Amino acid sequence: MKIVIIEPLGITPEKLAEATAAVKARGHEIVAYDTKEEDQDKLAERGKDADIIIIANQPFRKNVIEKCKNLKLLSVAFTGVDHIDVDFCKEKGICVCNAAGYSTNAVAELAFGLAISVLRNIPACDAVCRKEGTKAGLVGGELFGKTFGVVGTGAIGSKVAKIAQAFGCKVVAYSRTVKPEMQGAGIEYLSLEEVLKVSDIVSLHVPLNDKTKGLIGEKEIALMKKNAILLNTARGPVVDSEALAKALNEERIAGAGIDVFEMEPPVPAEHPLLHSKHTVVTPHVAFASHEALFTRAQIVSENILKWEDGKPQNVIC
Repeated sequence: MKIVIIEPLGITPEKLAEATAAVKARGHEIVAYDTKEEDQDKLAERGKDADIIIIANQPFRKNVIEKCKNLKLLSVAFTGVDHIDVDFCKEKGICVCNAAGYSTNAVAELAFGLAISVLRNIPACDAVCRKEGTKAGLVGGELFGKTFGVVGTGAIGSKVAKIAQAFGCKVVAYSRTVKPEMQGAGIEYLSLEEVLKVSDIVSLHVPLNDKTKGLIGEKEIALMKKNAILLNTARGPVVDSEALAKALNEERIAGAGIDVFEMEPPVPAEHPLLHSKHTVVTPHVAFASHEALFTRAQIVSENILKWEDGKPQNVIC
């Protein structure tokens, strides 16, 4: 079968060869592209003869999929699949698998990087140091003893909750599914409104879907403490950016750490969160550690082998 890696996976050719060795050993042809392609017609041209396509976060919609006449499996090197037309794939009998769990550690760690950057004013401290300034006005806060709210206790949210406990935080959580093992570890499940009201830090870890789009809007932000910070390493549209920026500029909450926006970077210069007070931003890099990127290449390769053996894993549809 012909397998097309339709966009770069963020690892070296040597690492890619290592991750896909077992697939190649079965005699499959592998074509790997080392550049992204935004033009939809050219993207379709890349995949038109493929039996299997490996893709990361490149939008892949009906207008492209319908031109890939031989496509049987879409192995997505990402956890979220909101950039994939899953319904159309299902209609066409195309199996879609994701790379569940590949970035759990990476995303959880960046969430705390953002939290500490906001609490300790690290960007401002860096800027002052480079201008021969002093620490005047740069006294920060600690994680220890704070109430840490986790919204969504899937793999990443659960990891964040455990790390927060290690920092000495009291952890509360809101999630569609309550996990007894989390409760057994001392994590209290509350309603979303209660989590927002009692937390000093709120960290978002939900997928993007019809129910979570706009989950944190003006009404929800108004429930938060004045000294609270909001972290979003989930998906940009989960938060109303305009409402959040307004609350930050009016100092109705204390800060925000944002890795995701409504669009993939580059983020437009006029985006409100690029100009809001007490905000640390990163360009959707939470998942992007060397370790995670290699792991996802391994997972998408395993997805192919399992599917070929009639035992598909990480199945979305």
